[in-house]
Amino acid sequence: MSRVYNFSAGPSMLPEEVLKKAAAEMLDYEGSGQSVMEMSHRSKVYDGIIKGAEALLRDLMNIPDNYKVLFLQGGASAQFSAIPLNFMNGSGKADYIITGQWAKKAFQEAQKYGDAKAVASSADKTFSYIPKTTASDFRQDADYAYICMNNTIYGTVYKDIPDTGKVPLIADISSCFLSEPLDVSKFAMVYGGAQKNVAPAGLVIAIIREDMLGNARESTPTMMNYKIQADAESLYNTPPCYTIYICKLVLEWLKSLGGLEAIKERNEKKAKILYDFLDSSKMFRGTVVPEDRSLMNVPFVTDSDELNAKFIEEATKAGFVNLKGHRTVGGMRASIYNAMPVEGVEKLVKFMADFEKANS
Repeated sequence: MSRVYNFSAGPSMLPEEVLKKAAAEMLDYEGSGQSVMEMSHRSKVYDGIIKGAEALLRDLMNIPDNYKVLFLQGGASAQFSAIPLNFMNGSGKADYIITGQWAKKAFQEAQKYGDAKAVASSADKTFSYIPKTTASDFRQDADYAYICMNNTIYGTVYKDIPDTGKVPLIADISSCFLSEPLDVSKFAMVYGGAQKNVAPAGLVIAIIREDMLGNARESTPTMMNYKIQADAESLYNTPPCYTIYICKLVLEWLKSLGGLEAIKERNEKKAKILYDFLDSSKMFRGTVVPEDRSLMNVPFVTDSDELNAKFIEEATKAGFVNLKGHRTVGGMRASIYNAMPVEGVEKLVKFMADFEKANS
């Protein structure tokens, strides 16, 4: 069987070692005589899986003891509502920086629940940069400030965490989750959908500072109340059991590589190969200002929609799949998450060089 190089923005490719281990344990997990897909989430065996996953995540991310780790359902998009329902209940104000479609959607959702304000935006240049802000841009009585750390569609990332003064900072880290070290203590909450770097679709992980909990409005649905989920240790109802199990395998894989410093070094190497080619190419060009380029998502274009379409078609036939850009922007996008090997990026660049030579 020949596996393709999958450059999808999510669900994305998983480490081959993880897939092989999951396959080996499919019928019998560690002598239990059952698959993880079949076992009770209240069982002693599964308790070891979910607690093991949390311990690994805390170790890899150096999560402080005063933060809760929640394994939830509903994806990152459900948090767009859950966050204001849980936290926008002091002054009723929240400040958002709009750096792409997902930050915009989160902002629009928050407007349903209170005084949500867009304090900065990069929409004026098609979200091709991260807007610069200072603490004075944020209302200091706001209940929280919100950013999307890495913008999957547009390929930008925060290299520096914005100074929000006294305002608690919340970040959607879906597309850069576990791609490099992150100082969790600088945030009141970080969260991310797992289907990009962490696990298959169906799981969102939220890491929340304890003092933020317990202020949800009465109308908050029980399943969206972070305090209830934290008190139940992510077991208020049946969690996405198998996805959490795969998450644990991915965390073990990351630890075996040397942790987040090691994976950052590998991710920087992959990104450099692709960005260096784009910067030297006469046909292809990146769409993001260099100082804000993501390590995870690399959008690029030619000067012709027809040439873009031809490239995507020929790349797919050659085994480089899911390179089509998001429907809202077109062009191409290579998502080079943790599981993408360096070899995959090297081969993609060679294919791009050959395509440029053949079509110039």
